[in-house]
Amino acid sequence: MPLRVTFVAAARSSPLLAERFEDERPLDQAGWGEVERAARELLPLAAAELRYCSPTPRSRATGEGLGYAPLVQLGLRDCDMGRWRGLTLGEAMAREPDAVDAWLADPRATPHGGESLVDFISRVGGWLDTRPVEDGCRVVAVAEPSVIRAALVYALKAPPSTYWNIDVRPLSTTAVTGRAGRWNLRFDGGAQAQPSRP
Repeated sequence: MPLRVTFVAAARSSPLLAERFEDERPLDQAGWGEVERAARELLPLAAAELRYCSPTPRSRATGEGLGYAPLVQLGLRDCDMGRWRGLTLGEAMAREPDAVDAWLADPRATPHGGESLVDFISRVGGWLDTRPVEDGCRVVAVAEPSVIRAALVYALKAPPSTYWNIDVRPLSTTAVTGRAGRWNLRFDGGAQAQPSRP
């Protein structure tokens, strides 16, 4: 059986429009509530032989809150956004509209002085490709949505611009199976509908 890596998106620490580049804020009360509500469904992933997380506070807290006791992986860190770190997209646009336009249009651009989208995707892909290869090994990785998007672009060998067309929701799961350089996106059956209680 191929290696299976299941990514779990970290719970949110702010409303979507308030998301910040390289956000280092911890989970807020709403985020903890999301983790508590999702824990029962996501707890079985704790049986994975290897459990990892991004180094951000909310990824670590999400992994701990789900009972994974994950090991922090620097290879799963968010994209280095240079001088835009801590800003929202709107704030960066207000300060440097031409630079933001260039960054959104060219995946090799680094107008912020940090990491290009191409380099970010390659780094996350390198992490994916270096997971231990044991038949049937299961890996769970709690990561920022941006990291999961990068992993999917890499796994599918899609053009870097595809990154902008992938929506990763908080506490969603996405699995890839395979081996270094040969990954498949895996969709499992959804949860069975539960009858509502009066």
